[in-house]
Amino acid sequence: MNSNNVLIYDTTLRDGTQGEGISFSVTDKLLIAEKLDQFGVDYIEGGYPGSNPRDITFFQEVKNIRFKHAKLAAFGSTRRAGGKASDDSQLRTLLDSNVPVLTLVGKTWTLHVTEILRTTLEENLAMIEDSAAFLVANGREVIHDAEHFFDGYKNNPDYALRTLAAAIKGGASNLTLCDTNGGTMVDEFKDIVARVVKEFGADKVGVHCHNDSGLGVALSLAGISAGASLVQGTVNGYGERTGNANLITILPNLFLKMGRTAHCAVNLHQLRDLSLYFDELANLRPDTKSAYVGASAFAHKGGLHANAALKVKSSYEHIDPALVGNRTRVLVSDLAGRSSIAMKSKELGYEIDEKSPAMKGLIDELKELEFRGYEFEAADASLKLLLAKSLGQKKSSFELESYRVIVERRGPELSLVAEATVKLRINGELVHTVAEGTGPVGALDKALRLALEGVFPVLKTTRLTDYKVRILDSRQSANARTRVLIETTDGHSIWGTVGVSDNIIDASWEALRDAVEYKLQQA
Repeated sequence: MNSNNVLIYDTTLRDGTQGEGISFSVTDKLLIAEKLDQFGVDYIEGGYPGSNPRDITFFQEVKNIRFKHAKLAAFGSTRRAGGKASDDSQLRTLLDSNVPVLTLVGKTWTLHVTEILRTTLEENLAMIEDSAAFLVANGREVIHDAEHFFDGYKNNPDYALRTLAAAIKGGASNLTLCDTNGGTMVDEFKDIVARVVKEFGADKVGVHCHNDSGLGVALSLAGISAGASLVQGTVNGYGERTGNANLITILPNLFLKMGRTAHCAVNLHQLRDLSLYFDELANLRPDTKSAYVGASAFAHKGGLHANAALKVKSSYEHIDPALVGNRTRVLVSDLAGRSSIAMKSKELGYEIDEKSPAMKGLIDELKELEFRGYEFEAADASLKLLLAKSLGQKKSSFELESYRVIVERRGPELSLVAEATVKLRINGELVHTVAEGTGPVGALDKALRLALEGVFPVLKTTRLTDYKVRILDSRQSANARTRVLIETTDGHSIWGTVGVSDNIIDASWEALRDAVEYKLQQA
């Protein structure tokens, strides 16, 4: 294997699903396996094929997928103490899964051998060797997961190395060193990996890190730097406790910073899409602060920063965002200067001369609005409408005459019902609609759409996807000013709008109004 090449082992479907709030259906797991193969990872670990009905079904169904590159791995542990590998039901289950790679977890820390397994140190060595040899004799590639290796090495280095030697003697192709508790520091980690590489060879060593000390990615990269040739991790760092090493951060660091390569390196430009795909299936909101792929990873807010990035992108961006499928974003706030506004305007489709009166008026208005509590960082649609208004290009599709919202408990069961009444003037004609909902904002949104959809059928494809409320000054108690952020989609694109008022319903109305106005401006 080329010394610069790294094998990428994904354990999202096993270790990742142990994370709090992470749950994938069988269909999700099959889709994930296909996606990882398309991206080009080398190993996909699917879990233990006998642990639960979901994993059992997954290993049955995954046989219908033809992987282009990746090898599917099943995960299990060494034989029971005092038994024979050939008679071990768990090892038989692994073989029956008919996958090409079997990953076996083995104990390397004397504490776990004597206190958890309750067996002797010599028997543990035999368990590791026998299990690997049995599976290899049956035609499988075996990866040895050296559980708690770093804690074990620090406690008894000679014994920890003997466990690895036993796995090699049994025919294991790789010794993956696991920082299971996630507590090892980088320098110590690197020294230990280097020692193992010296003993067994770089092509035999891998690393598997957890993020309990916030060092999962750093440790993984240190392991590769020390000579390991395989790295395990999960997409988006999903995993138990604080998570596993995040492959989405590891990969660009390996390829763009460390000069390493892998089969999936050619698909690095799909990295952001891969990250978002997993969050979508996990029903998680993407982390905007995520390195490389987050929405904020290449976002510039300060005027000086935006101006510098406009002139020389590398002045405030450590890589070209397109390399990982991301893009530069300019955030408009009361910190923005003329350059920031000009860049953002161009991004939204408007050209504004930095020295024009329109620019000065726009900057003044933005700063006043932000002072009052408006925030446009997540509300590009509202900002675009404001730009159009400043340039005299905004054409209102409707005018509000009045709206009213009533919330009451009604009927024998005192069910909670909200009723909204909206009066709009559309093309000179008055349109009056009434709608009900379980909440006041939902009822108001429904009444607004009822009034508009007859004239503007394009709105029938749009729907609210998110609604956020922020109290801007809690010291004002119930009279505090409220900011509402709304996210809307038409199935193809998503846009954000904002409203601010002392009244939460009025703030919601502003954001709802902008949401439909934006869609109508695009139509």
